[in-house]
Amino acid sequence: MEIDLNADLGESPEALANGADVELMRYVTSANVACGGHAGDENTMRQTIAACKELGVAVGAHPSYPDRENFGRLESPWPPGQLENSVREQIASLAAVAERLGVRLVHVKPHGALYHACSKNRDIGLAVGRAVQAIDPQLIMVGQAGARSLEIWREMGLRVAAEAFADRTYERDGTLRKRTLPGALVRTPESAAQQALHIALDHNVIAGDGSTLPLVAETICMHSDTPGAAAIARAVNGKLKAAGVRVQALSIGQKSTAGLS
Repeated sequence: MEIDLNADLGESPEALANGADVELMRYVTSANVACGGHAGDENTMRQTIAACKELGVAVGAHPSYPDRENFGRLESPWPPGQLENSVREQIASLAAVAERLGVRLVHVKPHGALYHACSKNRDIGLAVGRAVQAIDPQLIMVGQAGARSLEIWREMGLRVAAEAFADRTYERDGTLRKRTLPGALVRTPESAAQQALHIALDHNVIAGDGSTLPLVAETICMHSDTPGAAAIARAVNGKLKAAGVRVQALSIGQKSTAGLS
């Protein structure tokens, strides 16, 4: 059994300066690096990728609606064509920084509102897929397990990886509990690690109401802005390895598995 652990990184100069991002990186295998849409600039991209290279963490792009004021968490009425251009420019910016450091991007994971909009609006999903194809059609597209976005990108000939979350609460219908509601975050390392173990070994997750939801994922996310993120990632990493799960990054060259094609 193998699974990737990913985190959204490079979103805060402060988290890079105080070492929080690097500490979190020690327990994940893939980093989704902010590339200018909701956060990040050339300096934070360079610092994040350099740390990933040193620690052996795979690097992916984390593009979003170009909305720094709202941290990319609000849907924007951008026409698909303009959005495609913006996403392509964001990924290209990160790819250029990575190339100078001798690193190749492995995946793309849309951020925030764009992540969910790719499933709700086919035109947006297609726009993001075209942006990726223009940069590197071998990049792996990361989307929520069971989401329509994975189907859209697969139909475009892109490889996809289904994602689940260790630090977020699921609703009965498989959606994530809104961040504005109580209990949206799984706050304790023990609870997050147990949730990750259910996902990796049992292919299910226990929703907030106690119901069991089937869930097959190739990568598990932990958010860098969740309180105690590094402690959560350490607990998740340790519990999975103790259970015999191989924690391993997604790879462009790896053979296809269920859900990764």
